[in-house]
Amino acid sequence: MYYKIGERIEEFEPKSFENLPFQYVAVVGSDEWASSNRKYNMGIEWDLNVDEITDTLAEVNIDSLTGTFSIPDRRNITGQYHNFAFALDEKGVVFIDNEGFAAGLIEKLAKTKKYINPCLEKFLYDFLEAIIHRDNQLLEQYEKKLEVLEDKVLEGEAEDSMKELSDIRSDIRDLRIHYAQLLDLSQELEENENEFFKEDNERYFHLVCQRVQTLYDMTASLSDYTAQIRDLNQAQIDLKQNKIMTVLTVITTIFMPLTLIAGWYGMNFVYMPEFQSPIAYPIVIAVCILIIVGSLIFFKRKKWL
Repeated sequence: MYYKIGERIEEFEPKSFENLPFQYVAVVGSDEWASSNRKYNMGIEWDLNVDEITDTLAEVNIDSLTGTFSIPDRRNITGQYHNFAFALDEKGVVFIDNEGFAAGLIEKLAKTKKYINPCLEKFLYDFLEAIIHRDNQLLEQYEKKLEVLEDKVLEGEAEDSMKELSDIRSDIRDLRIHYAQLLDLSQELEENENEFFKEDNERYFHLVCQRVQTLYDMTASLSDYTAQIRDLNQAQIDLKQNKIMTVLTVITTIFMPLTLIAGWYGMNFVYMPEFQSPIAYPIVIAVCILIIVGSLIFFKRKKWL
């Protein structure tokens, strides 16, 4: 599929890519790129395997700028990524995409965008913006989910929520990596090392950098938030364990003197005078009760119970 960048992005059928009166956008498969990439006159021999793409990056060549995109699916961040490549010069940009993801974004731009001053820089700006479209809302949804998880932790109901927290943490980590790579790519475009872009239009890439930087900072903040919730949950677990240990310690402390009394009078020496007294047994009971009550009062005053 071939598009010309004019007042609108419109399909056209090129006879040749030499001396076109407008800048263009092309979307081809990897097989077509391998067989006919020379017709774009970019002066590169790129042995590309789309299936091996793992990162979003850009590389400066003598007569062109090449790179790859690895875009996480916003409906399943840790699932399958959308991978495609691109090559561009001052005449236009070619996307090498077997999946159709790039073509889908371009079709949306063709339906919604209208340019007063059409140029490749503005198209690339809109294309990058389309990739991160509504990501603010996505990150806000993650923040709301984390707030709910935090409330559950404080209420002691977080046992079934830690798996969800782990999933959110993984999503945010992947998005953070994605934004970091996208920021590097945008900065590479802004540097304009090959001078493919007009100086006045470099501001478009600066705007993209700012937007991606904001999203990156949001993911960094959310990542810290997940760590805080995890630490809070661990603190709640430690607090419960401390309470249990406190109760066990109190019980042990109360029964130690009772155990001593039981052991003492369990020796059954013949000449223990208490055995001959009719009030010995009630006295021992009373002493045991006093020990228990006294211990409880002591622990209450110390706020150990």
